[in-house]
Amino acid sequence: MEYLDFEMPIKELQDQLEKCQIIGAESEVDVSATCKKIEKKLAEARKEIYKNLSPWQRVQLSRHPNRPYTMDYIRAILGDTFMEFHGDRNVKDDKAMVGGLGKIGNQSFMFIGQQKGFNTKTRQFRNFGMANPEGYRKALRLMKMAEKFRIPVVTLLDTPGAYPGLEAEERGQGEAIARNIFEMTRLKTLIIAIVIGEGASGGALGIGVGDRVYMMENTWYTVISPESCSSILWRSWEFKEQAADALKLTGADMKKLNLIDGIIKEPMGGAHTDREGAFKAVEEQILAAFEELKGLNDAELVAKRMQKYAEMGVYKE
Repeated sequence: MEYLDFEMPIKELQDQLEKCQIIGAESEVDVSATCKKIEKKLAEARKEIYKNLSPWQRVQLSRHPNRPYTMDYIRAILGDTFMEFHGDRNVKDDKAMVGGLGKIGNQSFMFIGQQKGFNTKTRQFRNFGMANPEGYRKALRLMKMAEKFRIPVVTLLDTPGAYPGLEAEERGQGEAIARNIFEMTRLKTLIIAIVIGEGASGGALGIGVGDRVYMMENTWYTVISPESCSSILWRSWEFKEQAADALKLTGADMKKLNLIDGIIKEPMGGAHTDREGAFKAVEEQILAAFEELKGLNDAELVAKRMQKYAEMGVYKE
């Protein structure tokens, strides 16, 4: 298990507990009372640290190397029913954007999301979760397919941003994202969007329009990363923590501003500490949202979605 800087007190107690258990196993000394004391301290330390996380610490948790990615959720939730689709029928298959059909129970869903890599080789293969225009066009192709058969769409957002390379701009990166946003606002099937990691800029917005939008507890969703914001405003990355505070990027901030519909609670310590618990929480939220929306006809669904986004940013003094 890898630990972040603010988790060091937990690591120290965990190491003490392991040493205590080893001593008990290798000798005749009864250390059960000592182990229980350490376990109690460990539980208290976890509770104290994770209930007072700063925005920057949540950003760090969203990037934890052991955190589950889109394909982890898809495999856990859909199992063997998942059938992945490839290509945008124009340029190529973008490995940073994945999608396909699968079933939860007897209900079919179209899952789409950004996929990061877990080591150097797979990160290069997945382009660090940064999609090219063909990735967004593939996503739109799958959404249109889902619309044709009125299959619900689930999008899983986890990207540091759309790929900013020269080739991506030449192939119309901005247009591809804008087209997706435009088409998703009027797609005649229900859309459930969930931020499972990083939700950065237009890269996330390109698949982020939904009838219901949720964020997992230790994720962030904003127009720019704290580091980039810091480098623009302060000409240095050293002020990334202040930038994270100012950006109001956490789920609690977004819910307060009525930009999302809810926060999915994660297991204590983050999704990476209990993957099965995280998968179950996401699956339950998907099914709950589907039950809320499945009774609406096409016209009602689109009208409510349009109204939802038209009301964002409106306030009364």
